[in-house]
Amino acid sequence: MEFLQANLIYLIPLLGLVGIIVMIVKSAWVSRQDAGDENMRSLAGHIAEGAMAFLKAEWKVLSYFVVIAAILLAWSGTLVETSSWVIAVSFVIGAVTSAFAGYIGMNIATKANVRTTQAARSGLAKALKVSFTGGTVMGLGVAGLAVLGMGALFIVFYQIYVVSTGASVNGLEMEKALEVLAGFSLGAESIALFARVGGGIYTKAADVGADLVGKVEAGIPEDDVRNPATIADNVGDNVGDVAGMGADLFGSYVATILATMVLGREIVSADSFGGIAPVLLPILIAGLGLIFSIVGAALVKVNDDQGNVQQALNLGNWSSILFTALASYFVVGWLLPDQLALRGVSFTSLDVFFAIVVGLIVGALMSIVTEYYTAMGKRPVGSIVKQSSTGHATNIIGGLSVGMESTAVPTIILAAGIITSYAFAGLYGVAIAAAGMMATTAMQLAIDAFGPIADNAGGIAEMSGLPKEVRERTDKLDAVGNTTAATGKGFAIASAALTALALFAAFVGIAGIDSIDLYKAPVLGALFIGAMIPFIFSSLAIAAVGRAAMSMVEEVRRQFREIPGIMEYKAKPEYDKCVAISTKASIREMILPGAIALIVPILVGFGFKGVFEDTSSAEILGGLLAGVTVSGVLLGMFQNNAGGAWDNAKKSFEAGVEINGKIEYKGSDAHKASVTGDTVGDPFKDTSGPSMNILIKLMSIVSLIIAPHISVNGGGNHVNVDLKKHIETEFTKAEQTQARPINPYIY
Repeated sequence: MEFLQANLIYLIPLLGLVGIIVMIVKSAWVSRQDAGDENMRSLAGHIAEGAMAFLKAEWKVLSYFVVIAAILLAWSGTLVETSSWVIAVSFVIGAVTSAFAGYIGMNIATKANVRTTQAARSGLAKALKVSFTGGTVMGLGVAGLAVLGMGALFIVFYQIYVVSTGASVNGLEMEKALEVLAGFSLGAESIALFARVGGGIYTKAADVGADLVGKVEAGIPEDDVRNPATIADNVGDNVGDVAGMGADLFGSYVATILATMVLGREIVSADSFGGIAPVLLPILIAGLGLIFSIVGAALVKVNDDQGNVQQALNLGNWSSILFTALASYFVVGWLLPDQLALRGVSFTSLDVFFAIVVGLIVGALMSIVTEYYTAMGKRPVGSIVKQSSTGHATNIIGGLSVGMESTAVPTIILAAGIITSYAFAGLYGVAIAAAGMMATTAMQLAIDAFGPIADNAGGIAEMSGLPKEVRERTDKLDAVGNTTAATGKGFAIASAALTALALFAAFVGIAGIDSIDLYKAPVLGALFIGAMIPFIFSSLAIAAVGRAAMSMVEEVRRQFREIPGIMEYKAKPEYDKCVAISTKASIREMILPGAIALIVPILVGFGFKGVFEDTSSAEILGGLLAGVTVSGVLLGMFQNNAGGAWDNAKKSFEAGVEINGKIEYKGSDAHKASVTGDTVGDPFKDTSGPSMNILIKLMSIVSLIIAPHISVNGGGNHVNVDLKKHIETEFTKAEQTQARPINPYIY
């Protein structure tokens, strides 16, 4: 035990290393599986080449951004006491690691897809094992890199700025260490936003082209080998739903840990770890969640073709959540002292544990509610199916209604989670609840990533002309994958809400303000502008998909018109032309939405500095962040759930659905209406919707980075140790006399 107490900070990165080692073992297992016949391997090769071509093009553009941003960060880091030029190094490491996390997922997905197809020839059980193991590789890679990267960098910065100077863990030096560490999160979230938007534009442009021309006009399946857009469509599943999601949740994971660490620095902790326990706790919880995600993943299996895939995934998910909750009880009790206080709120170590449990429960409930609104066989999707019988317009109306309705219960759950976790442990409780929710990210991402792998497997089965039962098995996986993709996005947006609040609290502390006063006109104006930003961001993303899709539709029509013999299998479509259209459009169109998230906080923070006598630019920026967070969370839930419901309404026709006493199948008028709804929902659920959570967190992180520069007292709110002890003593007296607790930020 003494060894652990003395070396805990060094042991935390090892948990991340364990995850990476297990990832390597599972990746090798997937690679050893049979990849099928020559035709299957050739098709998979085209998909892998297209995906890699996109990533190289994206990385080339983003490398310019990373270099320029790093130079600016290095310069700005020298302007304030609580930062350093080293923040640029941290930023570059975060950006590279985020891109690598996305690459890991895409690389394994393009291997697992064809192997899942081949496995489906022998049964559903083997197909699930291959596809889910591929997803697990991505989940463990993302979480492992995050824990290892954050843990190792924190050790370095802690040694440089705190230990080497003999400074207090609650002082300026620790704030400097965490401010520099925030560069890692900024790099991760920046790449995540561009990867998510760019990948989303790519995949949906191809998907819309394949659907509208292939399905509706030519009357062939979207994955038919005669469809020129089919390779681009399958490439899109990898660059958007896999590489984009990998970078997305990597950024979310890192931002959550960072926000909790920043708040933990303000807590004076009489622990056995030199007072650093509240700062270390979120990384340790993340590491334990990674280990228990490995355990949960081992439980995901079905025995035969009649096995319930959703139940198998739920068993793994719930097991990892319960194991993490149980371990947290012992870890929190061991790590934290009995009594703690933050910004005038006192709480116990047991209260911190309860806050973690609240976060785990909120994440689980969000997944359950999202599953209800997007799963086949449930009332919401069923209502869209029925409304498809009366045409395209009523299908659209039904999907919009379901999406709007789906925001109610999740919002109540989120609000209850915020209030409850705050009641337990104040703002630290809210932050640690977010950390608890994100602890099982490896499992959540494994469940999410298996869906695109299964979708690709079905496409390869269709293009290869494999027996009907093979496609039926991959369709079972794909249908569940659509639901898990939606629940993963619901999980991500819920974590974004809690994380954004924690980042907001950290920003308030460093910026030296103690409230956001809506009675002040500039703050109220910023609130409205902030609420508008997610809408204009979504507009840009959806419009980009529309423009790229138009080019794709025209190209597919041209090939059907100018290349004789495609429909008779006598000529091969020019797949590369469609791949090039999606690649070029997505790289070009991702720039402006990404720039909004990065530039707006800087413009507000510095542009309004000193403009209003009684209102600081930090307070105005706080109003902007509040508007972005509330609007973005609701818009993200609406778009994710509407798109997921539309998608599964369309897929319901593949097995046949009863409408007004008649069984309707693919090719019917009702099915064609559902294809239109799915096409409308595609950019909702795969481009703009999932980008909302990154937008929210990225704007908060940028604000946190510039907070020392716009601080109302020229360097943030720094409370030294002696003063903190005085505050705690006064707070205890106030508590005993039932007086109003003092606010440490008046000092």
